[in-house]
Amino acid sequence: MRALILSDIHGNVHALEAVLQAAQGWDELWNLGDAVGYGANPNEVLNLLREHATLHVRGNHDRACSGLTSTHGFNPVAAEAASWTKQKLTVANLEWIRAWPQGPIQATIKASCAHGSPIHEDQYIVTMRDAWGPLQKMETPITFFGHTHVQGGFSQHFQDWEEFRPRYATQNDAETWTIELPEGSRHLLNPGSVGQPRDNDWRAAFAIYDDTAGQLTFHRIPYDVAGAQKAIRGAGLPERLAARLETGR
Repeated sequence: MRALILSDIHGNVHALEAVLQAAQGWDELWNLGDAVGYGANPNEVLNLLREHATLHVRGNHDRACSGLTSTHGFNPVAAEAASWTKQKLTVANLEWIRAWPQGPIQATIKASCAHGSPIHEDQYIVTMRDAWGPLQKMETPITFFGHTHVQGGFSQHFQDWEEFRPRYATQNDAETWTIELPEGSRHLLNPGSVGQPRDNDWRAAFAIYDDTAGQLTFHRIPYDVAGAQKAIRGAGLPERLAARLETGR
């Protein structure tokens, strides 16, 4: 079985369409949350996820944009985007994302899905210090997570610990980077953000997990950034949300 793993789409339908066109040979689509917020096309994104995704976990922006929680703790730009998104979502889409479960959700015998940490859905895993506890307490050997918008992960194999990010040659073309997931190892793996990367790479990020081969392949692909920016500006959303797409910051 091959799973296409997406996270942090954030209402960017231009990036999502590019990912769905580029990804090949997958059997299931796992959505790690924050499908909405920031971007100008939340309904279009949710409509595509309805059509293609088989598993969903909620993110903090999904909660805020659907009214499950307040925007207390959001910065002003994020709060403004969440309020705008809540007004634009259809009734059907509001009800749908309100029903998305809290992670972690077990997807296979080996793998679970969460938005933030498998210990707490809003916890960011940025460093090995953050990852140490979750790696010990996970109920499956692998947990896929998002929330940080940074592609990469953390692994434990016996006494060896590793923090890594994919190593790509450029930031212009479509590229891949594959890691092995050997038996007896444990992994926290972040596919990166589809719609708003923050790892200094503007390209849309995703991953494909092959549970038979025991491999994960990270992907980066170009997409129509100008189109996404035009939509954000046309919606009257903060300029910062459009500008940052060019640099992946």
